[in-house]
Amino acid sequence: MLMRTDPFRELDRLAQQFFSGPGTWSRPTPMPMDAYRAGDQFVVEFDLPGVTPDAIDLDVERNVLTVKAERRPNRTDDVEMQLSERPLGVFSRQLFLGDSLDVERIKADYDSGVLTLRIPIAEKAKPRKIAIGHTDDAPKEINA
Repeated sequence: MLMRTDPFRELDRLAQQFFSGPGTWSRPTPMPMDAYRAGDQFVVEFDLPGVTPDAIDLDVERNVLTVKAERRPNRTDDVEMQLSERPLGVFSRQLFLGDSLDVERIKADYDSGVLTLRIPIAEKAKPRKIAIGHTDDAPKEINA
């Protein structure tokens, strides 16, 4: 249903924190997530503390879901920072959704810094019973 494509995510995050700074190039930081199936839907939860709902962008193109969010500083220029460990900037994540998910009916909620996406399982992918016909009444062949 969901394919993880970034096995070096943590290494990339650490490298970006080490090498990025004012005036340096940096790529969007991936955001932590959980993904699980709950009944007839697939649920994905992203941790986005300190991000306002209007700074979150969701796009689906073909079967690729892109989540982008931006955490902006909430302090004025006259502040002298003593310690800054909370990452700022653009956070991004792409998920490759399987054909078994109904991308037309994705629902998104944002509460307490957690973005929750609910993606229904497509009808064609749900388990179903198949009727078995009886052949007792059919003529039988006899080998002579």
